[in-house]
Amino acid sequence: MFARMRRRWRRLLALVIVALLAAIAGVAVAVLTEETGDLTNPDVEFEAEEAPTTAPREPVTSSDDSSDDGKAPFTWPVYGLTPQRTNYLPLPEPLRPPFTFLWAVRGSILLEFPPVAGGRQVFLLKNNAALYGISRRTGEVRWKRKLGYLAAASPAYARGTVYVTVLQRGRGIRAGRVVAVSAATGRTKWSRKLASRSESSPLYANGNLYFGAEDGTVYGLRASDGHVRWRYRAGGAVKGALALDRGRLIFGDYDGRVHAIRASTGAKLWTTGTSGARFGLASGNFYSTPAVAYGRVYIGNTDGFVYSFSARNGRLAWRKKTGGFVYSSPAVANQTVYIGSYDRKLYALDARSGAVKWSRDTGGRVSGGPAVLGDLVFVSTLAKTTIAYGANTGQKVWSTRKGAFNPAIADGERVYLVGYSSLFAMRPRQDAVRKRRERISKRLRARAKARHERYLKDRYGLHGHRHTRGPRACHPHRHVRKIRGRVIVKKHNHCHRHIRRDGGR
Repeated sequence: MFARMRRRWRRLLALVIVALLAAIAGVAVAVLTEETGDLTNPDVEFEAEEAPTTAPREPVTSSDDSSDDGKAPFTWPVYGLTPQRTNYLPLPEPLRPPFTFLWAVRGSILLEFPPVAGGRQVFLLKNNAALYGISRRTGEVRWKRKLGYLAAASPAYARGTVYVTVLQRGRGIRAGRVVAVSAATGRTKWSRKLASRSESSPLYANGNLYFGAEDGTVYGLRASDGHVRWRYRAGGAVKGALALDRGRLIFGDYDGRVHAIRASTGAKLWTTGTSGARFGLASGNFYSTPAVAYGRVYIGNTDGFVYSFSARNGRLAWRKKTGGFVYSSPAVANQTVYIGSYDRKLYALDARSGAVKWSRDTGGRVSGGPAVLGDLVFVSTLAKTTIAYGANTGQKVWSTRKGAFNPAIADGERVYLVGYSSLFAMRPRQDAVRKRRERISKRLRARAKARHERYLKDRYGLHGHRHTRGPRACHPHRHVRKIRGRVIVKKHNHCHRHIRRDGGR
């Protein structure tokens, strides 16, 4: 009897195990099926207001820090320009081609990330961990410091100090360090060894320094002396930079997850990821640095998708499939997300829904993040080219056989173009600037003249009506015009005084 009961229980247990395995397989199939397509969730909140787009100008501390007009020069302090990493610089007067090359700092060492700008210098970190202080105006290398053996990040600049993360602090050492140096001289102010390698471009904010490392550690340091205020441990390597928005630090890791932590303490606020990561299945890696705007997080993944999450709670707003890896970091401007893919395309996606506004074949795989400078979006390709497209139209307006990864930064006067191993400064040709200004002035004068002519016609022109007799006669008058598709109705009174010229006879 007991043997029969044991056999019955074994059959029942086998049926339960089979059912569980089928359920798990069903979940896996559902997850994998879900992973293959685009998704949009319109219920996730979207804030239409523009995110901050420019970095503040620092106060002038010396005559060397002032620009030619006596004002403080524009500062591009971190990778992506703003703490939100939007990589968008609006310009009152666009920097458009044709360009004149002003100077070049040439070399043979790979340049994977763009420089930052502060004072009257740009600060460039090469892949051999050599940091350069370069004059913006002349391209003169004012100082050079070797800070390690290998690096792959942009520096950060704040208040006369340059902060750098290093992948390897010495040959054969699989660990990096973080260094603070004087912007004026390159002298080391402080240095801290790290337990792991770091290629996360540091972020300076409110006296603190934030970055990640390959062992999954995220650091919050006191910027004045490098004291560690807190650590946070993610499930995978943190290679991209951290974005800061409303007290939240947001970043992706190589475990396929996006994290939001409190900037003041490092406490976890939320964690989310791809469906595969949620169910413990294979997932892509987040190498891309996120951009935060409109209450959303935008980030690329090596699974070929571009993702948008709610910055408040991590809910998935949309994802858009591309045809290749998305190592590229996004640029966000005018409710549009610009991002490149290994499928050789640059995408302009609607920031709210993820719909494709336009896409262009760049002719090479896109690994670095685009930059929106004025009304142009610059992108570099692994075919060693850099191309500028109209941000609204996607029309190609300029290209050069220079570049590879992240394309450029600007300061309103010059564009600093990152080549494969050389840095170039360029600005619009002066005759082109003069002609553009003349065209704008002519257009404005023509508009003013047309407005004045319309006023004269409305006020004094013949209107096809009879005047009643009397010392003064008024009647209502109505003008209907169609301007740029809009119907404009203007109402006013016409009053006429009639004077007899026959002496009263």
